Amino acid sequence: MLEKVGNWNFDIFLFDRLTNGNSLVSLTFHLFNLHGLIEHFQLDTMKLRRFLVMVQEDYHSQNPYHNAVHAADVTQAMHCYLKEPKLSKSLTPWDVLLSLIAAATHDLDHPGVNQPFLIKTNHYLATLYKNTSVLENHHWRSAVGLLRESGLFAHMSLENRQLMESQIGDLILATDISQQNEYLSMFRSHLDRGDLCLENANHRHFILQMALKCADICNPCRTWELSKQWSEKVTEEFFHQGDIEKKYHLGVSPLCDRQTETIANIQIGFMTYLVEPLFGEWARFSNTRLSQTMLGHLGLNKASWKGVQREQLGSGDDVDATFEEMDSDILPQEPRLS
Repeated sequence: MLEKVGNWNFDIFLFDRLTNGNSLVSLTFHLFNLHGLIEHFQLDTMKLRRFLVMVQEDYHSQNPYHNAVHAADVTQAMHCYLKEPKLSKSLTPWDVLLSLIAAATHDLDHPGVNQPFLIKTNHYLATLYKNTSVLENHHWRSAVGLLRESGLFAHMSLENRQLMESQIGDLILATDISQQNEYLSMFRSHLDRGDLCLENANHRHFILQMALKCADICNPCRTWELSKQWSEKVTEEFFHQGDIEKKYHLGVSPLCDRQTETIANIQIGFMTYLVEPLFGEWARFSNTRLSQTMLGHLGLNKASWKGVQREQLGSGDDVDATFEEMDSDILPQEPRLS
C-alpha cells in the first residue's frame, strides 16, 4: 500500500488495519524516508520511530474521529499536496519536514469535545490559553513537548529548534476553523492580486498553512466510500458531546443534538459553507488534476447527502441557516465535520 501513498484514493482505514493500528507511525516514517528527510537532516531512525510512537499514543483511540487515524489521513493528504507541481518545485527540505510534523501532530491529545465545551465547563486548558484557539494551542504545545522529549533534533542548533517549534505552531494554529474566514480572505486577496511568490519563504509558509487547512477538512473531497465513514465518525463524536451537555444541563452546542440534527444536514452545511469555499480557492492556486478530482468528489458527495436528506422524511431543511448564522464565536472550534 505504501507504494500508492501518493494516490488520492488511498484507503487509510484499510492501511490502519493492515498495520495493526499503527497507521500514523508507519505512514509518517515512510514519508520521512520518501522525502529524503532522514538523510538530509541526519536523523536517528530509532529516535524518529520513538517520537512517532509517542505522537500516535498521545491521540485518544476512543475518540470516534479525532484519533491517530485522522492524523494519518491528514498527513497522507498533506503529502499529496506537497507533490503538486507548484509546491514540489519550490519547497525546501525544511518546509517538507515542518509540514509533515505539523500534519501528524495537528490534533495531538484531542479530548473529543470542542472549544465552546471546554470554555463552558471551565476546563483548565480554556483558562491556560485564555479561551483563544484553546485546542490548537494545546495540540501545538503537546507536539513541542514530544519533540523535546524525543531528542530527535538535539543535534541542531537551539536557534533552529526554536524556529522549528514556532513555525510548527503557525501551521497547527491555522487549523482553527473559527479563523477560517481570515485565512480564506487573505488567500483570496493574494490570488486576486496574483502576487504569491513561492521563492519568498513567508509566502511558502502561508501556502503550507492553507495546504494543512485543506488536508484537515478534505474528507468530503475523498471517494464516497471513505468520505461517508469519516462523516459517520465525526457526527458520532459531536452527538457524544451533545449527550454530555444534555446530561449536565449545559445547553447543547450547534450540530451536537442527535434529536434535531442528521449526518446529511450537518455534511451539506459543512460542505457548502466551509469546504467548497476553501477548495475553490485552492483550485485557483493549484489548478491540477488532483484539484479537479477533489472538487469532483465534493460535488458528488454533496449530491449523495442531498439524496439521503430527501429520503429522510420530515428532516429539517434549515441546516443551511444553522451554518450561515454561526459566527466565529460559536462555530465548533474543530468540527472536522467531514
